Amino acid sequence: MGMRVPLIAGNWKMYKTRKEAREFARRFRELYHDTDIRAAIIAPFTQLDVLVETFKGSGIGVGAQNVHFEDEGAFTGEVSVPMLKELGVDYCIVGHSERRQYFGETDETVNLKVKKLLRESDIIPIMCVGEVLAEREAGVQNDVVFRQLEKGLDGLTSEEAGKLVIAYEPVWAIGTGKTATPQQAEEMCAMIRERISEMFGEDTCDKVIIQYGGSVKPENATEIMNMDEIDGSLVGGASLDPEKFMEIIDF
Repeated sequence: MGMRVPLIAGNWKMYKTRKEAREFARRFRELYHDTDIRAAIIAPFTQLDVLVETFKGSGIGVGAQNVHFEDEGAFTGEVSVPMLKELGVDYCIVGHSERRQYFGETDETVNLKVKKLLRESDIIPIMCVGEVLAEREAGVQNDVVFRQLEKGLDGLTSEEAGKLVIAYEPVWAIGTGKTATPQQAEEMCAMIRERISEMFGEDTCDKVIIQYGGSVKPENATEIMNMDEIDGSLVGGASLDPEKFMEIIDF
């Protein structure tokens, strides 16, 4: 892993009110202690300011779950990079499988968002890639993930690409209770790193954080995190509980 500092990020999806977010943040801040791992909570837009404020000075990161690629305009329901910058968030998920599945996210919009974040803010994109069950069963998972990588990262410089976090989330393992075996996860993360090396060179691929996401829980975190090519995880349901989330970070 060398110079890469692992990142464990909790994706809250569409859960918690501001009040619940504040209660979580206070409790998590009490439990949290310095480790060799970065921790972050990726929350709905309405809670971001509460989390930024409560986590101030703790070293715990905060991220948004989506962003638009334009600065402003007639895009009802969307939030822009300048709006996120003003809140002081550290990360932003781009291209989550649920955004792709339900909200029309494409490799092209992923690419526009990644460029926007990298070029006009210090917010680190967590770009999600992954195959659905039918693609895994047809044996085309590598083609699918490579296409998402190539299109999503199109036009980036090596320096820009080096700042990224890539989250590999096999869509068939999200919220289904099915987890990719640590070997399957490691294998795909290794191939992603190899592909990034071919696209941007060895130096860049050494810097990119590659997370695994897909039913990560305290029970399987150790095995997943001990894999060589996995630099962290994108945790779903288990991140809603401060004790459970801390257990994963303490794997």
